[in-house]
Amino acid sequence: MARLAQTAGLTDVQQEILATVRAFVDKEIIPYAQELEHGDVYPADIVAGMREMGLFGLTIPEEYGGLGESLLTYALVVEEIARGWMSVSGVINTHFIVAHMVSRHGTPEQRERFLPRMATGEVRGAFSMSEPDLGSDVAAIKTKATRDGDGYVIDGTKMWLTNGGTANLIALLVRTDEGAPKPHQNLTTFLVEKPEGFGEVAPGLTIPGKIDKMGYKGVDTTEAVFDGYRIGADRVLGERPGSGFAFMMDGIEVGRVNVAARACGIAIRAFELAIEYAQQRRTFGKPIAEHQAVAFRLAEMATKVEAAHLMMVNAARLKDTGARNDVEAGMAKLLASEYCAEVTQDAFRIHGGYGYSKEYEIERLMREAPFLLIGEGTSEIQKTIISRGLLREYRTRD
Repeated sequence: MARLAQTAGLTDVQQEILATVRAFVDKEIIPYAQELEHGDVYPADIVAGMREMGLFGLTIPEEYGGLGESLLTYALVVEEIARGWMSVSGVINTHFIVAHMVSRHGTPEQRERFLPRMATGEVRGAFSMSEPDLGSDVAAIKTKATRDGDGYVIDGTKMWLTNGGTANLIALLVRTDEGAPKPHQNLTTFLVEKPEGFGEVAPGLTIPGKIDKMGYKGVDTTEAVFDGYRIGADRVLGERPGSGFAFMMDGIEVGRVNVAARACGIAIRAFELAIEYAQQRRTFGKPIAEHQAVAFRLAEMATKVEAAHLMMVNAARLKDTGARNDVEAGMAKLLASEYCAEVTQDAFRIHGGYGYSKEYEIERLMREAPFLLIGEGTSEIQKTIISRGLLREYRTRD
């Protein structure tokens, strides 16, 4: 049989891109990930290498200097990168979401302004919906943009910005007064340009500093505090106030495919580590892989890896057709993140006491996998989305 997580029907270009990324991961990411992660060091050299490869422009249309590749190509690249170190995939994830939103919903002027520089990685995107008191109830956002002359003034605090310090463009969802009857119709997305760094990076905008996390280190996760921050009306995405919720949900569908791909990448790496260790570690006179208990565990792990990969690929391909994929993306994210946690823990158990040592890579994966259970919506949120979609499709007729 072929190795796990192979994808049928790829073009020669897709296969070449993935082979290049896989070689980059094996040579430039895996050998350095442990040291960088334990030191919580931003992977500047790795990011520079990704810029040289053109990965920041992977899905940006060719007319704006990108490679014009599909969401499927993007997801498979993310899977490969997460296999090396999930934090590196986080560097490009929010960037891809913002580029997708600008490509799909931006005005011609906004596309011309941002996409060519996003394609080179000169401009890197962050994505901001969450707030300190806000979970999954996005319509309850408190951060507000008030109309003032020919622009807006933004006040409020946002939370959990991946790349909040290193990004220089934020897709920001805030509340505006559109007079709409439904709360989500009073939400607007702004494209906020800012300098990199921490502290008061612009008048009225402060990035307080990095949030110390259990895992997902290296990449910066921050708050963003807006206090009288002024921004022009031409920075409203699509120049369509009140449409921000729909734009962000489109981005979230891409993000959920991304989280599924990251989960697949971690699960693949956990399986690789487990099956290698199981053939080297000997007990009772033979490799532990030859003990039925371990062999069966490996079989179950491999089956979960394969199932998650296939669902992720299906969700990405559906989104590429332009069809609605909220249910499929939710299913892929749910299954892949849950299986990732299970496969990683199984790999940890196969390593025995050594899995608890920071010298072994599985220790890092054990801290990274839980993030995927909550990123882009918890498993419970995915089940809500899935069940609503099923009831919509299978509604009984009176």
